[in-house]
Amino acid sequence: MAQPQQRRTFLQQSAGAAAAVGMLSVLPKALAQPSAAGGKAMGRLSMAEMSRRLAAGSLTSSQLVEEALAAIQNPAGEGARTFIQVHAASARSTAARLDAERKSGRESASPISGIPISLKDLFDEAGITTLGGSTVLVGQPPAQRDAIVVERLRRAGAIVIGRTNTVEFAYTGLGINPNYGTPKNVYDRATGRIPGGSTSGGAISVTDGMAAGAIGTDTGGSLRIPAALNGLVGFKPTQRRIPLDGVMPLSTSFDSAGPMAWTVEDCALLDAVLAGELPRTPKAISLRGLRFAVPKTFFQDDLSPSVAAAFASALSKLSAAGATVTELPMTEFAKAPTINPRGMITASEAYAWHREFIKTGAAKYDPRVLARIKTGETITAPDYLQLQALRRQFIRSINAAAAGYDAMLMPTTPDVAPPIAEVIKDDETYYRINGRMLRNPSVVNLFDGCALSVPCHDAGTAPVGLMVAGIGNTDHRLLAVGAVVEAVVTPRRGING
Repeated sequence: MAQPQQRRTFLQQSAGAAAAVGMLSVLPKALAQPSAAGGKAMGRLSMAEMSRRLAAGSLTSSQLVEEALAAIQNPAGEGARTFIQVHAASARSTAARLDAERKSGRESASPISGIPISLKDLFDEAGITTLGGSTVLVGQPPAQRDAIVVERLRRAGAIVIGRTNTVEFAYTGLGINPNYGTPKNVYDRATGRIPGGSTSGGAISVTDGMAAGAIGTDTGGSLRIPAALNGLVGFKPTQRRIPLDGVMPLSTSFDSAGPMAWTVEDCALLDAVLAGELPRTPKAISLRGLRFAVPKTFFQDDLSPSVAAAFASALSKLSAAGATVTELPMTEFAKAPTINPRGMITASEAYAWHREFIKTGAAKYDPRVLARIKTGETITAPDYLQLQALRRQFIRSINAAAAGYDAMLMPTTPDVAPPIAEVIKDDETYYRINGRMLRNPSVVNLFDGCALSVPCHDAGTAPVGLMVAGIGNTDHRLLAVGAVVEAVVTPRRGING
């Protein structure tokens, strides 16, 4: 448990960081200003602001939980497609306990204490069967204990509001789930656009005020894609920083666990808990003088006009604010498609985990997910080892190419969210759009790096993500850089999100 002095230090640092970027800040109005008296906090306030109000006594955890549950249960909303399981009773009891402790003067365990978060249906919770967004595992024994990251979240006082929907076994970047429904993207609900995947429910839980933050996984963009398509921040940490014990695997070479939230600061708070570190807000740094590399190879190929325009605008804003933005060939990235061709490393590792379930229950799988998994049946051990050797060389080459730069900048995805009806009309369209969504973010997993997606579109237009990427084990620095980038490129969020 944090000592009182540690808690005060966090609050002081948080205020200092906000002041340091204040003249550049274009943070959402709902995050930068108090909500109206009696107004809702969920979906309007950042986690950092919730933490400050909880400590001041102007907000209670019970209020947050009730707002989250009301949003989940709203029949006109996306709750039924966003959550596979809701922990209403335990959330209420935990909130009441934390409120009583806070009222008695007991120090909170961490800045996220008493705040509702959602958990992707890949993380073990004691007594619950982890389904992975599928029906294949219905009837399997429940988990004996919480995943390590879930244990850490509970110790930090986070309130797990429920388990969120995901692409079946986290195996595409679109967010389509025929088993539990597909939650609609926050933008243009009337058309019904994809949420992005695979952490689809996690993204919508945050945009719709059902949770203040979401914990998910990222094997090839599964946090950053839905963040980009819904106007959120998603953070993929360096893989080995966050333990994956008790997390259902997709690909042991590429799987990472991380957060989604409204702001970089909120992602940093959640990331510290997941990593077992002391709570921290991103270090306040100046944007002026930061050096950004913009790879021309691979990442900017065939961008849709709206993404290309938003990306160019973001680079221009950063340059105007004093950063050095340099477009470079960085031809090393041309090799990316040869490192994991047709996702063979991913598929082989997925098939190794699924093959016994496929033998007895293939008919229960989403056919499109099953087809991807079964491609791993054909790879030989020598081919697999050769691809892993190529990956090690690729990591070294990208580390060398990125040396001397504070981060690399790319569009998170080449397209904005397309309509669900278009994506599912036939297999060719489904796989083509999925490949495009995964194309850019998956390269970060290939070079074992860390990356943020921050919104960079104009307010009121379809969300677009700017990827701020770094090499492995530069996570803390990247979060600090991402916070000042966010202050310049992220649109203000209206009063209703």
